[in-house]
Amino acid sequence: MKSLLLIVLAFLAGLYIGEMKSPSPTPLPATSEHEEQLVENAEVVEYEWYPVVKVVDGDTLTIAMDGKNATLRLIGLDTPETVDPRTTVQCFGKEASNKAKQILSGSSVRIETDPSQGELDKYGRTLAYVFLRDGINFNKYMIAEGYGHEYTYNLPYKYQAEFKEAERKAREEKKGLWADNACATESTASSRPDLDDSGAQTITPSGTYECSKNTYNCSDFTAQAEAQAVFNSCGGSANDIHKLDADGDGEVCESLP
Repeated sequence: MKSLLLIVLAFLAGLYIGEMKSPSPTPLPATSEHEEQLVENAEVVEYEWYPVVKVVDGDTLTIAMDGKNATLRLIGLDTPETVDPRTTVQCFGKEASNKAKQILSGSSVRIETDPSQGELDKYGRTLAYVFLRDGINFNKYMIAEGYGHEYTYNLPYKYQAEFKEAERKAREEKKGLWADNACATESTASSRPDLDDSGAQTITPSGTYECSKNTYNCSDFTAQAEAQAVFNSCGGSANDIHKLDADGDGEVCESLP
């Protein structure tokens, strides 16, 4: 009996010693939840937001930036003119301007520049894309809703494909200026092109152009931008009445400076 008791005690002692020698499990890091939060926070991008001081028209606005006012010309968008002293108010110009004022007045926006387009245009305006608080690209919105044309000044830009597709859909759905008869009077009532002293045509930038018959040639323009403006105003590739886009890539009179 005594020997049996000794055997039991020895067995229990062995179990105790084995448990003492077993390594303790490694505890989970107490900061794992905190680290997850840090990862989430790292994904949040902080943007600079600039108050809109003035909406000039559908594609131009002024913001307060770095202690002074800066005028922005929106990349990839051309809306009908309302303030150009060289021309009358163009079809759907007021609607485009009013829509821009409705959305932008009293708001703050963030801007994105595009290295492919340079920082400033020839008038000293900052070339930019404008984004709203909800993430909407305002330039694209105006095209998608039919308030303006997609406009490529010279070189392709970052969102060019998106903007061209937005215009295609707007045309297809007959939105805004693409609606039936929306611009019938203005687009067909253009006066004959001005003539200089030699009798040659002169093209008024941002003017009202003849879009119902073949009137212009690349030789009538002094710069590619002027020819592109006529091409865009007359409907782009879908209505290249003047045959300015020889290779059908959306870029007209590419030999011009």
